[in-house]
Amino acid sequence: MTTLQKELVFQVVLIVLVFLFYSFDAESPGFRPSQVAFFSTHVLAAWAIGYWLMPRYLYRKKYLMFFIWVIAIVVVVIGLEELVLEQVFFPGTRRASRFPGVVFSLLGVLPVITILAGFKFGWDALQKQDQIEALKSTVQESELQFLRSQINPHFLFNNLNNLYSYALEGSSKTPEIILELSGLLRYMLYECKEKFVPLEKEIKQLHNFIKLNKLQIEDRGKVDFSVQNRSADYKIAPLILIVFIENAFKHSQAGQSENIKIDISIKMKGDTLTFRCTNNYEISEGLDSIAAGIGLTNVRKRLDLLYPNKHELNITEAENQYTVELTMVLQKNRI
Repeated sequence: MTTLQKELVFQVVLIVLVFLFYSFDAESPGFRPSQVAFFSTHVLAAWAIGYWLMPRYLYRKKYLMFFIWVIAIVVVVIGLEELVLEQVFFPGTRRASRFPGVVFSLLGVLPVITILAGFKFGWDALQKQDQIEALKSTVQESELQFLRSQINPHFLFNNLNNLYSYALEGSSKTPEIILELSGLLRYMLYECKEKFVPLEKEIKQLHNFIKLNKLQIEDRGKVDFSVQNRSADYKIAPLILIVFIENAFKHSQAGQSENIKIDISIKMKGDTLTFRCTNNYEISEGLDSIAAGIGLTNVRKRLDLLYPNKHELNITEAENQYTVELTMVLQKNRI
């Protein structure tokens, strides 16, 4: 059902309900032609206000013109009822021969018009809110696409630098690095188009990424990666956790050549994922802060957009060690 059809049904139901209250008379049940005629003028007036005056003046903030026209319409309705309809349905009676007070007429006209026009205003407000929410969703999706588009060049730039250094050295590990890098890029380019991916698939790529970076460390340190209580029932935003792992390898290798220690763990408890990544480092003159750089700025924004009030990120730096702790409430895969 289209929005226009929904509004039509809403207006019909509203008019019927208001008419039932308007015409209800316990002493004289039933509908009289005069009631239909008088009520019809109220409906026409409400439609004129709701479908002509509101869009033309009220929603454009031309309040003075809006109220002037509303008063004019009410005056026309009162005049039509008293000078025409009263004479038609009650000819020769006292009701038709004497024009009642303005207050009495207003008490009969304003409530019905106010209710009908007021519900039209409420309907428009709901539609406008839906449009705002749709626009927010579109803007959010565009921002997420932009943030995701930043990841691939950022990731590729860092790893091509490492690959370049191995190629200059003529390392025998260069072909293996190219193979691992190719697999990761394929995942990023072709399998990360959705907002969320299965958790198992993301963990598999984290394994590949860690394996790729361990090739660069060789015998200079130790890297541990553990996953507990993994579940195939949940999904996660892709390329969230990989940023922290990449950052750990970058900072660990930037200022030291040995005794590198990186510990990465993922644990599921119910629908909550807990990610922890620690790495040691040696102070280096060119070493950036843990909270700096495109990658971490990017991931903070993505977490705020994708997991509002459903995540907690803590990054601490103490005794030459970085620690990242992230908890996220994940969504279940739809069956």
